Amino acid sequence: MRTVVKTYKFKLYKNKKNKYLDDDINIAAAIWNYCIAMHRRYYRLYGKHLSANRLMKHITKVKRTLHPEWQSLGSQAIQDVVQRVDRSYKAFFEHVKQKRHGRKSPPSFKKRSRYSSFTLKQAGYAFHADNKVTIMGREYKYCKSRSVEGIIKTLTVKRNVLGEIYLIVVTKQECSDILPRAGKAAGMDFGLKHFLNLDNGSVIDSPLWYKASLKELRAAHRVVSRCKKGSRNRRRAIRNLERIYQRISNRRRDWFFKLANQLVSEYAVICIEDLNLDGMKRLWGRKVSDLAFAEFVSILEWVANNTGSTVVKIDRWAPSSKACHVCRTINTSLALKQRSWECECCHTILDRDTNAAINIKRMGLARLGIPA
Repeated sequence: MRTVVKTYKFKLYKNKKNKYLDDDINIAAAIWNYCIAMHRRYYRLYGKHLSANRLMKHITKVKRTLHPEWQSLGSQAIQDVVQRVDRSYKAFFEHVKQKRHGRKSPPSFKKRSRYSSFTLKQAGYAFHADNKVTIMGREYKYCKSRSVEGIIKTLTVKRNVLGEIYLIVVTKQECSDILPRAGKAAGMDFGLKHFLNLDNGSVIDSPLWYKASLKELRAAHRVVSRCKKGSRNRRRAIRNLERIYQRISNRRRDWFFKLANQLVSEYAVICIEDLNLDGMKRLWGRKVSDLAFAEFVSILEWVANNTGSTVVKIDRWAPSSKACHVCRTINTSLALKQRSWECECCHTILDRDTNAAINIKRMGLARLGIPA
């Protein structure tokens, strides 16, 4: 048996009562900003990091005296906000301590419109047999697409940019072990010209949902820019723009799941390369964001984990493109713009992407101890 953590996402039906949850998220935003102010003041006075325990004790006193309206949010949700701030500061100090590459700023103040959620842990909510849930004393209806299985660990109430409220339920349950299944293996190389290059020479192209919607996006952006700031028409135009972005994201995610299920049903072992996505974004920008390699890999790993397939990642610095898959001679002078090359040792004409996919498959199987 194994312990599995599953996440469910449900959308609340539109109702006037949803304004209470909306107000609670705004209160969480106010508490976040108060915690940031206290951290900055404490560091300015004492030069130290304010611990989450001391800050929580202070917030408990403040909500009874200065801000009694905070009590409607619930103690667990307030505690979670304090812990979020604490984790953000610890991550910032760790980044500075390790002297990692890239700039990382300390946590900052957030507008209410930019703050989107609060989390309840052991108490404050109850799911009923039908599609109803009680959150902090009020009952709401949600779109129950499937049953919640396992022990509920946390409930997060999340608001998107369109003002829609979602319930994100995290559960823990015991499941029987899924044994690795036998079958074919494949090596796959991610690319900009083709989304996936397989070791058998076939390619899979991405629909490039963002690029396909550029005309619609530009028109929506023009409408927003022509509206007066603060006007109702501008708010309406912004909501329309966000709907387009949401539709792009949903289409891309749906295609990823379909592709992942197709690949997992065909191959028992899938070998891929661990990419330096930040470096790729600096070079190619929007194209890399539209392809969304990282999101696809996470979906592929999740689907494979539930079906018995295995996803193997090889090191990003491994010479997958520069090594000849026939004689394994490394071509150190191979430039990025060269899409095909001839091996000086065995004189094989190699397609860069197909050759990389073959090498990725060979190195991935070697990590599993399987002869190629």
